[in-house]
Amino acid sequence: MIELPFARDEYQQRLKKIRAEMAKRRIELLIVNDVANQHYITAYDGWSFYTPQVVLVPIEEEAEPVWIGRAMDAAGGLLTVWMKPENVVGFPEDHVQRADRHPMDWIAAWIVAKGWSGRHIGIELEAYYFSPKAHARLVAGLPNAKWQDADLLVNWIRAVKSAPEIAYLRKASTLAETAVARAFEVIVPGVRECDAIAAIQAAQIAGSPDFAGDITALPPTILGDENASAPHIMWSDRRFGKNETIALELAGVCRRYAAGLARTMQLGKTPTRVADTAKAVIEGMDAVLDAVKPGTSAEAVEAAWRKVIQRYGLKKESRIGYSIGVAYPPDWGEHTISLRPGDKTVLQTGNVVHSILGMWMDGWGIEVSETILVTETGNETLTKFPRDIHVKS
Repeated sequence: MIELPFARDEYQQRLKKIRAEMAKRRIELLIVNDVANQHYITAYDGWSFYTPQVVLVPIEEEAEPVWIGRAMDAAGGLLTVWMKPENVVGFPEDHVQRADRHPMDWIAAWIVAKGWSGRHIGIELEAYYFSPKAHARLVAGLPNAKWQDADLLVNWIRAVKSAPEIAYLRKASTLAETAVARAFEVIVPGVRECDAIAAIQAAQIAGSPDFAGDITALPPTILGDENASAPHIMWSDRRFGKNETIALELAGVCRRYAAGLARTMQLGKTPTRVADTAKAVIEGMDAVLDAVKPGTSAEAVEAAWRKVIQRYGLKKESRIGYSIGVAYPPDWGEHTISLRPGDKTVLQTGNVVHSILGMWMDGWGIEVSETILVTETGNETLTKFPRDIHVKS
C-alpha cells in the first residue's frame, strides 16, 4: 500500500466540514466529479479519470466515502485510499466506451441498490472530465432523486489549508525554484524550446533527494519573442534568438500540491520598454504583498496592484491571482478566490493564492508571480526567488 499523504484524522476533519456544508444545503448525498476534490476526500491517486469516476459522500457521519471507477483501477484505489476495501468499487469493463451502455448507468444502479436513489443529491456540474452525456445518464438512472448543483462546495473548503497541506506546498515551492533556476541555466540563443522544456521537466520531477516531484497540472510555459504576447501557447522546436525577452510560467508539485512561479529572463540587452514594464510589475507585486492579509478582500488586493500600474500608464484586464493547492490536469487553480474587481471574498489565515502579474503586450510580454500564504499576521511568499529580470548577455 502506498503511504497516505496525510493521517486519517486529516481526512475525517475534511469530511466533517464537507458534511456540515451539505447539511446547510440539505444535501443527503454528494456526488464528487472534480478529480482534485476526489483526491482531497479519499487520497485516490491514479491516471484513470479519462473514464467516468466519482466519489460519493453520504451525509451519515459513520459512513465512509465511496470511490467508484473503472474496475481495473479499483486495484489502484485499494493501494491509495484510506477507506475500507468495500468502499472502493469498480464498474465492469463491458461499460467502458460502449455505444449501447454507459458507466453512469451502472453507477446509478449501484446507488439505487444502496438505497440512496430518493435522496436530495448534490452534484458537481462544473467539473473537468464530467460530460453532459454522463450527467444525463446518471439523472435518467435516478428518477426519484432531488438534484441540486453542488459545484465548488468542496473547493471552498479546500481554500483554507491545514498545516500538513502547507508543508507540501513548501516542498512544491522548492521544486518550482529549482525549475526556474534550471530554465535560466539552459536557455541560451540557439537552444530549442523543446530541449529547454525537457530539462525543466526533469528538474520538476527529480527535484529533491528528499521527496519526489509530481506531474504539473499545467505544462511548463516558456514564451520567447513575440510568443510572449500570448500567455498559453505551447513550446515547439523553435530556437531562442540572440535578443529575446522570455516569460517563464513554471511550477513545482509535491503529492499533488502545486506552487506556481513565474519569472522573466532577457537574452541580450534589455529593451527600455521591458525594463520600464518590469519596474512597474515588481512595484505592483510589492503592493500586492502589502495588501494580502487576513480581513482584506480579494478585490482590494487587485486594486492595490492596479493603483501602481495606472501610475505607469499600464492596464491589465485579466485577474492577477487565484487560490491554488491540490491540482490535477488541466488546471492548478481551485476556482474559488480570484484577485480581481468584484471578488469580495475576504482572505483568511490558511488561504494560498498564486498572484501572477503577466503583462502580455503587442509582440512581447513579461511575467512575475508568487505563491502567497495568508498568515495570522500578514503573508509569506512560499517561493523565495529574485523577481528582477534575469539578464543573460
